[in-house]
Amino acid sequence: MPDIAKMAESVEALKAHFEEHRYICSDQVATAVYLAFHLRKPVLVEGPPGVGKTELAKTTSEMFDLPLIRLQCYEGLDEAKAIYEWKYGKQLLYTQVLKETLDEVLQGAQGFAESVGRLHEFGDIFFSEEFLEPRPLLKALREEDGCVLLIDEVDKSDHEFESLLLEILSDYQVSIPEIGTVKATKEPPMVFLTSNNTREISDALKRRCLHLYIPFPDVDIEQRIIHARVPDIPEELRRQLVTFIQELRDLDLKKVPAISETIDWARTLLLLHTETLDPQLVRDTLNVILKFQEDIENVDSEITAITSKALKS
Repeated sequence: MPDIAKMAESVEALKAHFEEHRYICSDQVATAVYLAFHLRKPVLVEGPPGVGKTELAKTTSEMFDLPLIRLQCYEGLDEAKAIYEWKYGKQLLYTQVLKETLDEVLQGAQGFAESVGRLHEFGDIFFSEEFLEPRPLLKALREEDGCVLLIDEVDKSDHEFESLLLEILSDYQVSIPEIGTVKATKEPPMVFLTSNNTREISDALKRRCLHLYIPFPDVDIEQRIIHARVPDIPEELRRQLVTFIQELRDLDLKKVPAISETIDWARTLLLLHTETLDPQLVRDTLNVILKFQEDIENVDSEITAITSKALKS
């Protein structure tokens, strides 16, 4: 296992390790992870879809050689799917066994009160660790050597779910009424929450987190990303395609191309043995970077001009 403390001894060291793992990031991103590690604070990562928010958590997990536990948020997500639930099937099976051996259980009991007392003892067993089914948040707290906990797209969940997170994010613990408080063992998890800004996140949740906003990258960073992820693509073609993508993002589109789509397009152009962009090639591969037919049709008239600009830049 790597020496995590040494890897995170400075912002510059962290940034270099990220680059070794092909995640090209700004100083702001490296600083946020540095502070999260040393202050033991969760990070709320906001920004448009496709800028590398989820990838940041995944790369941190890989870089520190820590397990990645991921909770994908959605509307209606509740405690049973996020924190824990009881193994109802197992409880029912044991209840049936108890019914079949009820005479033995109650044998020798003196009166109603003692009989009820014996049955209560079994009730405590049914709501014990043996019957508990941990979900992602509880699993993360129980990782003895720590982990990276990714709470992905928290803005898709309900405000009620945010309330469930507050205890975990502030104290790295969760209260289970039947058992008590479960705290993080030796090392608390590194927590990343991501949001695409589809709704406002509550002040209570934001107060418990460091804030990081990741925008779309500038030309220099996006070229470095493509070089890291598609190293075989020629330098001149890399410059052209990144310039084209940057121009495309300035247009009024339903969905602008994400970094992942820039990478896919670079791989596509490499597969087609492309040496330089031309309008027809762009039209033939536009579905790789644009995901709505309406966007493809609207961009069609601009392709020649944008391609020409990419070639001249």
